Amino acid sequence: MSTLWEIIKKGNTSSFYAALGNLFLVILKGIAAFSSGSGAMFAEAMHTGADTVNQVFVFIGSILAERKPTPRFPTGFGRLINVFCMGAVIIVTIMAYETVLEGIHLIRHPTSVQTLGFTIFSLGASMAIDGYVLLKAIREIVRETRADGKGFSLILAAFKNVRRASPATRLVFYEDLVATFGAMLAIGAILITHFTPIKALDGFAATIIGFLMGGVAFRVGYDNMVGLIGVSAPRDVEDKVSQIILDDPDVTDINKMRILQEGRFYHVESYIELRQGLTLAKAGDIKTRIRDQLLAYEDVTDVTLGIIEDNGVEDWRSLS
Repeated sequence: MSTLWEIIKKGNTSSFYAALGNLFLVILKGIAAFSSGSGAMFAEAMHTGADTVNQVFVFIGSILAERKPTPRFPTGFGRLINVFCMGAVIIVTIMAYETVLEGIHLIRHPTSVQTLGFTIFSLGASMAIDGYVLLKAIREIVRETRADGKGFSLILAAFKNVRRASPATRLVFYEDLVATFGAMLAIGAILITHFTPIKALDGFAATIIGFLMGGVAFRVGYDNMVGLIGVSAPRDVEDKVSQIILDDPDVTDINKMRILQEGRFYHVESYIELRQGLTLAKAGDIKTRIRDQLLAYEDVTDVTLGIIEDNGVEDWRSLS
């Protein structure tokens, strides 16, 4: 049991909280959508249903992605989270399509909203829970990217660094941002539809929520497609890795370096130049020392180093 709990704790916490919150909300919204006949409420129920399935997928993927490299898979399992997120994108896309169809139908054939009190209550609960999960995702982004921020600046730091966060955290952030805004939009549309003759607004709100879901699917799908192909590490990670290497007293330059990002982990490959006159044994000890220092840097899981003698040219500075 303790081993299982240790595995679960390795998963993405944002997706775990999102899955629990959305599981409760999808039941609440489903009842509200069925009893009220509201298109906006139907859109919210569909969105939350998609989110629930997605977060379960993503949470499982984030656990599997934490597995250590093996002889058969020497670069680790970081890209597994991208595969799971792509599966989640397919689900969101299908539900977004169904939501837009329902919205268009209600624009053509508007209906009155019933059970107003329960519907507003369910949307209020959605705003509270999705808002809480969104705040957790914001904090997770700041933690993963090691950004600085407190209070309102925390939100700005999250928006600025979201593309550097893990795929699972990005998915939670985008989905709950849309979910929170969608709940606010749905409340406004339902109230206007109920108290005014403008009945078609409910359908328009459902259509907008559907398109927002599609936008999230496109954004997350693109990010994970890039991750599956293989993408270079952000510039600040490259700067940090190069600084660790160049801080060694026996290193004179970096001849070449490539840092590949897989999930939220990094694989470093580099040729480093050492001062002249070193024996092969001494050069090997230096390489091992630098490798250990790089592996001590958080999120670097694999390091491959080659050593050459100083060629008298500042290769790294000219390349950067």
